[in-house]
Amino acid sequence: RTCSTRKPRAMNCSLKFSPRSARSAPSTPTGNAGPICRVTSDLPHTRLSRLIDPVLRRIGDAASWLWLVLMVTILGNVVLRYAFGEGRIELEEIQWHLYAVGFLLGLSYALQADSHIRVDVLHERFSPRLRAWIELYGIVLLLLPLIAVVLLFSIPFVLTSFELGETSQAPGGLPWRWLIKAALPCGFTLLLAAALSRLSRFMC
Repeated sequence: RTCSTRKPRAMNCSLKFSPRSARSAPSTPTGNAGPICRVTSDLPHTRLSRLIDPVLRRIGDAASWLWLVLMVTILGNVVLRYAFGEGRIELEEIQWHLYAVGFLLGLSYALQADSHIRVDVLHERFSPRLRAWIELYGIVLLLLPLIAVVLLFSIPFVLTSFELGETSQAPGGLPWRWLIKAALPCGFTLLLAAALSRLSRFMC
Protein backbone atom coordinates (compact mmCIF):
# COMPACT_ATOMS: atom_id res chain seq x y z
CA ARG A 1 0.00 0.00 0.00
CA THR A 2 1.33 3.35 -0.98
CA CYS A 3 -0.08 6.69 0.02
CA SER A 4 0.69 10.09 -1.38
CA THR A 5 -0.52 13.55 -0.49
CA ARG A 6 -0.38 15.23 -3.87
CA LYS A 7 -3.61 17.13 -3.33
CA PRO A 8 -3.71 19.61 -0.46
CA ARG A 9 -6.99 18.46 1.00
CA ALA A 10 -7.27 14.80 0.04
CA MET A 11 -4.99 11.83 0.46
CA ASN A 12 -4.78 9.52 -2.50
CA CYS A 13 -4.22 5.89 -1.52
CA SER A 14 -3.78 3.02 -3.93
CA LEU A 15 -4.30 -0.48 -2.68
CA LYS A 16 -3.56 -3.36 -5.02
CA PHE A 17 -6.09 -6.13 -4.90
CA SER A 18 -4.88 -9.57 -4.00
CA PRO A 19 -5.68 -12.04 -1.23
CA ARG A 20 -2.79 -10.55 0.74
CA SER A 21 -3.13 -6.87 -0.08
CA ALA A 22 -6.90 -6.70 0.54
CA ARG A 23 -6.69 -7.80 4.14
CA SER A 24 -7.64 -4.58 5.81
CA ALA A 25 -7.93 -0.83 5.52
CA PRO A 26 -7.38 1.85 8.14
CA SER A 27 -10.19 1.82 10.67
CA THR A 28 -12.07 4.63 12.27
CA PRO A 29 -12.76 4.73 16.03
CA THR A 30 -16.06 2.97 15.33
CA GLY A 31 -14.23 0.02 13.79
CA ASN A 32 -15.37 0.64 10.20
CA ALA A 33 -12.94 1.20 7.35
CA GLY A 34 -12.23 4.85 6.80
CA PRO A 35 -13.18 6.65 3.57
CA ILE A 36 -9.59 7.20 2.41
CA CYS A 37 -8.27 3.72 1.64
CA ARG A 38 -11.38 1.75 0.71
CA VAL A 39 -10.39 -1.27 -1.37
CA THR A 40 -13.36 -1.06 -3.69
CA SER A 41 -12.95 2.63 -4.52
CA ASP A 42 -9.20 3.30 -4.40
CA LEU A 43 -7.96 0.57 -6.69
CA PRO A 44 -4.76 1.33 -8.60
CA HIS A 45 -5.22 2.38 -12.20
CA THR A 46 -3.89 0.34 -15.09
CA ARG A 47 -2.98 1.21 -18.65
CA LEU A 48 -6.38 -0.06 -19.77
CA SER A 49 -8.31 1.92 -17.16
CA ARG A 50 -6.38 5.10 -17.98
CA LEU A 51 -7.40 4.62 -21.59
CA ILE A 52 -11.08 3.78 -21.02
CA ASP A 53 -12.13 5.78 -17.95
CA PRO A 54 -11.55 9.30 -19.36
CA VAL A 55 -13.64 8.43 -22.43
CA LEU A 56 -16.46 7.10 -20.27
CA ARG A 57 -16.33 10.20 -18.08
CA ARG A 58 -16.63 12.48 -21.09
CA ILE A 59 -19.54 10.47 -22.45
CA GLY A 60 -21.23 10.54 -19.04
CA ASP A 61 -20.72 14.29 -18.71
CA ALA A 62 -22.21 14.84 -22.16
CA ALA A 63 -25.13 12.50 -21.45
CA SER A 64 -25.96 14.40 -18.26
CA TRP A 65 -27.26 17.24 -20.43
CA LEU A 66 -29.97 14.89 -21.68
CA TRP A 67 -31.75 15.26 -18.34
CA LEU A 68 -31.98 19.02 -18.87
CA VAL A 69 -33.36 18.45 -22.37
CA LEU A 70 -35.81 15.93 -20.90
CA MET A 71 -37.00 18.42 -18.30
CA VAL A 72 -37.54 21.13 -20.92
CA THR A 73 -39.41 18.67 -23.15
CA ILE A 74 -41.71 17.61 -20.32
CA LEU A 75 -42.36 21.22 -19.37
CA GLY A 76 -43.13 22.16 -22.96
CA ASN A 77 -45.54 19.25 -23.35
CA VAL A 78 -47.33 20.17 -20.12
CA VAL A 79 -47.69 23.79 -21.21
CA LEU A 80 -49.04 22.78 -24.61
CA ARG A 81 -51.53 20.37 -23.08
CA TYR A 82 -52.92 22.46 -20.23
CA ALA A 83 -52.44 26.01 -21.54
CA PHE A 84 -53.33 25.46 -25.19
CA GLY A 85 -55.25 22.17 -25.04
CA GLU A 86 -52.92 20.49 -27.50
CA GLY A 87 -50.96 17.37 -26.62
CA ARG A 88 -48.19 16.12 -28.88
CA ILE A 89 -47.44 12.42 -29.32
CA GLU A 90 -43.98 13.29 -30.63
CA LEU A 91 -43.06 15.07 -27.42
CA GLU A 92 -44.28 12.17 -25.29
CA GLU A 93 -42.19 9.68 -27.25
CA ILE A 94 -39.15 11.96 -27.16
CA GLN A 95 -39.46 11.93 -23.36
CA TRP A 96 -39.32 8.13 -23.29
CA HIS A 97 -36.37 8.08 -25.69
CA LEU A 98 -34.38 10.67 -23.78
CA TYR A 99 -34.93 8.83 -20.52
CA ALA A 100 -33.84 5.51 -22.08
CA VAL A 101 -30.70 6.97 -23.68
CA GLY A 102 -29.73 8.85 -20.50
CA PHE A 103 -30.13 5.71 -18.41
CA LEU A 104 -28.21 3.44 -20.79
CA LEU A 105 -25.32 5.87 -21.18
CA GLY A 106 -25.24 6.49 -17.45
CA LEU A 107 -24.63 2.82 -16.61
CA SER A 108 -21.00 2.83 -17.73
CA TYR A 109 -20.36 6.19 -16.09
CA ALA A 110 -21.73 4.96 -12.76
CA LEU A 111 -19.61 1.81 -12.84
CA GLN A 112 -16.32 3.52 -13.66
CA ALA A 113 -16.99 6.22 -11.06
CA ASP A 114 -17.97 3.57 -8.49
CA SER A 115 -21.20 5.47 -7.83
CA HIS A 116 -23.71 2.71 -8.58
CA ILE A 117 -26.20 1.73 -5.91
CA ARG A 118 -25.35 -1.06 -3.49
CA VAL A 119 -27.27 -2.56 -0.60
CA ASP A 120 -25.47 -0.34 1.91
CA VAL A 121 -27.11 -1.98 4.93
CA LEU A 122 -25.05 -5.08 4.18
CA HIS A 123 -22.15 -3.68 2.16
CA GLU A 124 -20.90 -1.27 4.81
CA ARG A 125 -20.81 -4.05 7.41
CA PHE A 126 -18.41 -6.18 5.38
CA SER A 127 -14.64 -5.99 5.68
CA PRO A 128 -12.72 -4.28 2.85
CA ARG A 129 -11.36 -7.67 1.78
CA LEU A 130 -14.85 -9.18 1.53
CA ARG A 131 -16.20 -6.13 -0.31
CA ALA A 132 -13.41 -6.43 -2.86
CA TRP A 133 -14.06 -10.14 -3.44
CA ILE A 134 -17.79 -9.54 -3.78
CA GLU A 135 -17.26 -6.88 -6.43
CA LEU A 136 -14.75 -9.01 -8.31
CA TYR A 137 -17.04 -12.06 -8.43
CA GLY A 138 -20.04 -9.84 -9.15
CA ILE A 139 -18.35 -8.50 -12.27
CA VAL A 140 -17.13 -11.90 -13.48
CA LEU A 141 -20.16 -14.06 -12.65
CA LEU A 142 -23.06 -11.61 -12.96
CA LEU A 143 -22.26 -8.44 -14.88
CA LEU A 144 -20.22 -9.85 -17.76
CA PRO A 145 -22.70 -12.69 -18.52
CA LEU A 146 -25.58 -10.19 -18.41
CA ILE A 147 -23.79 -7.90 -20.86
CA ALA A 148 -23.07 -10.84 -23.17
CA VAL A 149 -26.74 -11.89 -23.23
CA VAL A 150 -28.00 -8.37 -23.86
CA LEU A 151 -25.53 -7.79 -26.70
CA LEU A 152 -26.28 -11.19 -28.20
CA PHE A 153 -30.01 -10.48 -28.49
CA SER A 154 -30.06 -6.70 -28.91
CA ILE A 155 -27.98 -6.51 -32.10
CA PRO A 156 -30.40 -8.69 -34.16
CA PHE A 157 -33.22 -6.76 -32.46
CA VAL A 158 -31.87 -3.49 -33.91
CA LEU A 159 -31.03 -4.95 -37.32
CA THR A 160 -34.54 -6.35 -37.74
CA SER A 161 -36.05 -2.98 -36.86
CA PHE A 162 -33.77 -1.28 -39.39
CA GLU A 163 -34.56 -3.73 -42.18
CA LEU A 164 -38.31 -3.36 -41.62
CA GLY A 165 -38.10 0.43 -41.44
CA GLU A 166 -39.97 0.26 -38.15
CA THR A 167 -41.73 3.40 -36.99
CA SER A 168 -43.93 4.30 -34.06
CA GLN A 169 -47.36 2.67 -34.08
CA ALA A 170 -48.94 5.79 -32.60
CA PRO A 171 -50.49 8.30 -35.04
CA GLY A 172 -48.03 11.13 -35.45
CA GLY A 173 -45.32 9.17 -33.65
CA LEU A 174 -41.60 9.28 -34.36
CA PRO A 175 -39.97 7.44 -37.27
CA TRP A 176 -36.72 5.45 -37.20
CA ARG A 177 -37.59 3.25 -34.25
CA TRP A 178 -34.35 1.35 -34.86
CA LEU A 179 -32.41 4.42 -33.78
CA ILE A 180 -33.67 4.37 -30.21
CA LYS A 181 -33.32 0.59 -30.10
CA ALA A 182 -29.66 1.00 -31.09
CA ALA A 183 -29.08 2.77 -27.77
CA LEU A 184 -29.39 -0.65 -26.08
CA PRO A 185 -26.29 -2.32 -27.61
CA CYS A 186 -24.41 0.99 -27.52
CA GLY A 187 -25.09 1.45 -23.82
CA PHE A 188 -24.11 -2.11 -22.95
CA THR A 189 -20.97 -1.91 -25.09
CA LEU A 190 -19.89 1.06 -22.98
CA LEU A 191 -20.84 -0.89 -19.87
CA LEU A 192 -18.64 -3.76 -21.08
CA ALA A 193 -15.74 -1.34 -21.47
CA ALA A 194 -16.32 -0.02 -17.94
CA ALA A 195 -16.48 -3.56 -16.54
CA LEU A 196 -13.21 -4.57 -18.23
CA SER A 197 -11.56 -1.40 -16.99
CA ARG A 198 -12.75 -2.08 -13.46
CA LEU A 199 -11.70 -5.72 -13.68
CA SER A 200 -8.21 -4.79 -14.85
CA ARG A 201 -7.77 -2.66 -11.73
CA PHE A 202 -8.44 -5.73 -9.59
CA MET A 203 -6.03 -7.88 -11.55
CA CYS A 204 -3.06 -5.52 -11.70
